[in-house]
Amino acid sequence: MKPENLVKNAIGREVPTSVQGLGEFTPYAGPRARLDGKHLWTPTLYPRKIAAPTTNKVAHSLKEAIEKSGLRDGMTISFHHHLRNGDALVGMTLSLLDEMGIRNITLAPSSLGDSHDCVADAVRKGVVTRLNTSGVRGEVGKAISNGEFELPVMIRSHGGRARAVEEGSLHIDVAFLAAPACDRLGNFTGSAGKTACGSMGYAMLDARYADHVIAVTDNLAEYPLAPRISVPQYLVDQVVVVDSIGDPSKIATGATRVTRDPVQLRIAELAFGLLKASGTLKNGCSFQTGGGGPSLAVARYVKEYMKSHAIKGSYCIGGITGYMASMLEEGLFDALFDVQSFDAAVTSSIANNPRHIEVDVSCYANPFNKGCLVNDLDVVILAALDVDADFNVDVLTGHDGVLRGASGGHSDTAAGAKLTVITIPSMRNGVPSIRNRVQTVVTPGETVDVIVTERGMAINPLREDLRALATDAGLPVKDIKQLKAEIEKVTGIPEEVRFGDEIVGLVEYRDGTIIDTIRKVL
Repeated sequence: MKPENLVKNAIGREVPTSVQGLGEFTPYAGPRARLDGKHLWTPTLYPRKIAAPTTNKVAHSLKEAIEKSGLRDGMTISFHHHLRNGDALVGMTLSLLDEMGIRNITLAPSSLGDSHDCVADAVRKGVVTRLNTSGVRGEVGKAISNGEFELPVMIRSHGGRARAVEEGSLHIDVAFLAAPACDRLGNFTGSAGKTACGSMGYAMLDARYADHVIAVTDNLAEYPLAPRISVPQYLVDQVVVVDSIGDPSKIATGATRVTRDPVQLRIAELAFGLLKASGTLKNGCSFQTGGGGPSLAVARYVKEYMKSHAIKGSYCIGGITGYMASMLEEGLFDALFDVQSFDAAVTSSIANNPRHIEVDVSCYANPFNKGCLVNDLDVVILAALDVDADFNVDVLTGHDGVLRGASGGHSDTAAGAKLTVITIPSMRNGVPSIRNRVQTVVTPGETVDVIVTERGMAINPLREDLRALATDAGLPVKDIKQLKAEIEKVTGIPEEVRFGDEIVGLVEYRDGTIIDTIRKVL
């Protein structure tokens, strides 16, 4: 798409007010512009056919299920990403749609990962022409950055996608939901079966709002499925049994391990020092951290501190790791709210511990419902690909400008948490991580409190209270421009990536406004 009718939004990014084929858009106006208690939200209801009563929803094949669903050219289909890099359902389904001659599909998964290079092939064959997602990697990211899609892709946060589905701006005609264990009437769970994946928070949402829901399983269980049901039968139209919905070895590989990398450990040490100085680690606190980089190391420090000071927190949320499950088991938190599970240890916890609570993604992060979990979050530890001198964060595009990340719950948790900490190495492969201007803004700087690198931390000028606490604690607090200059003395200043005028992607903020665009890489 060649840019026209561009305007500058609240952070100075040029964004379109309309795109032919996609509709009209509102520029980003600030993280709380639509959260003042006055904005009207009008979810859309769609007519649905009333299903005939049945005692068995099992179709003879995936092809038969597709035919019965009424799926045709130009419709929208969705998948969840709980099987992570082990997912086989997306490729299986797109291949079958190609054989059936179905074209011009809008693909709307909750996210795409390394196992989904098949999507790029489907685009080149004309099976898929439009994409709505949170994350893109591999060949799909390259295809977008090279301008291979008919229209700009839409990137949404997890909470933003939930909002869009509920309001009808993202309407799903047919949802194909991988079900690790499922019975003949469609009750299914992610906490049992050979492809068990834990929580199914993204599948829950799609099952509730899609016009037609197909549960695809490699483990048809006796009816009724018990004791835990993630998605109940009344939301499922058909059940399909296949040999395999995915590779268990790539869904989860056991307990996620704390890093041994000295740079990441130093970042974790400084981030934990800030948490202590801030006074947020106290009885009743709520906490979220990721499953990679220094995040688990921070969680380890938090665990040890809470044990030694007899602190009991309220809850942890988000993508849950085995490390967080162990903190629940040891009584350091009252509950875990789990929207997606990151490793095998979590599956056992969610199946057996009543305080390990499976929640849907709207409960987790939809900014327009009556109280999502992130709004009550005290602390979140987040990673980043790049940050800039205005504290804006990019988690989508690499140093070469090619899409290779995910919006995820980044902007959702940053906006909701009382303390948002970005952990990032000062450089990667000799390229500095603090820039004058990030390539793609996902999380606006106004919602970021501190950026922590192994060389020191920069605290947002909006948080002078935090700066005073960190300085008094003897932490290495630096102005962000000073920190940037120190890093560039080592790395030099890299050449800017060359982009064309063509807009290949739109980044939607969690409230439905456009915060940035993605341009074609030259």
